Amino acid sequence: MLRYLLTEDDVGSVRFGISPLCELGLSLRAIKEPARFPLQLGWLRRTEEARARLDLHTLSGLIDERMWTPDFLNPRPSSPLTRLEDEFAGLLETPPEVFRRDLIAVHGHVPEVFAGSAGASLRRIARALRQLWETCFEPYWPRMRAVLEADVVYRGRQIAQAGVATMLNGLSERIEYDRGVVAVRLHDPADRTIAIDGNGLTLVPTMFTRRASAPVGDGPPMIIYSARGQGALWETEHVANPAAVVAVLGQTRAGLLAALGEPASSTELGVRLGVTASAVNQHLRVLRDAGLLVSTRYGRSVLYLRSELGSALLESRAG
Repeated sequence: MLRYLLTEDDVGSVRFGISPLCELGLSLRAIKEPARFPLQLGWLRRTEEARARLDLHTLSGLIDERMWTPDFLNPRPSSPLTRLEDEFAGLLETPPEVFRRDLIAVHGHVPEVFAGSAGASLRRIARALRQLWETCFEPYWPRMRAVLEADVVYRGRQIAQAGVATMLNGLSERIEYDRGVVAVRLHDPADRTIAIDGNGLTLVPTMFTRRASAPVGDGPPMIIYSARGQGALWETEHVANPAAVVAVLGQTRAGLLAALGEPASSTELGVRLGVTASAVNQHLRVLRDAGLLVSTRYGRSVLYLRSELGSALLESRAG
């Protein structure tokens, strides 16, 4: 059990962040044990060929049988707009003693693949992670980021409408908040209690944890939790025969449904399809009411995404 102790000031300074490097590190869980991450099987299928060309020897040294990864792969993001290049720069500047300490905390020793100098090992790790990013993340990151950002907006609305306690208690069944104490039930048998003491608690949504995660060591206070809205994330993007449903939905609605393999706003869709915003909104409401789309609010916009039913309809072939 991990417990974070929050003062009143700490409760008011709870913040959210999105970390591309954290997603890279945590994705090793899905690569290692695909069956434990059913919501990411679509991503695993799409990247199977690319992953076969990765430096898996290096990457496998970053995760153990408990699915733990070293804390230097999970930096506390400074904002929801953290840049990957900045995180890579920070990774390469990891002090040798921290590098070895974090690996030992996970494996009990420094894996043989990292037995050389810390600097050389960090450069090798950065190269392997960059290749993972470029081949398996970059093509899909806008879609993944949209889900992560939408989750942050949802949690912010919860705070505004019901308070921090309600938001914290809704993050995961393994997270409980009561009277200034955030308790996180982890697989780690150790019982740790950490006072925030003005250091801020950062909440990080991710695609690659099923319940909740936290730093292995006594790093900056941070809780990693499973983002909402992943269910339709990897619905089929390549439509088999959109023309087959034009007669049922009409050209505009069929086009909208085909375009929504990735999250998009009505404004963006209107520009792409040459339809007025008011007309797009009317069509989107009809498609959503029919169960062919799902939607979530992000800032002042509403993001739409094709549902499983909508994808199944578009994949059907004319007899």
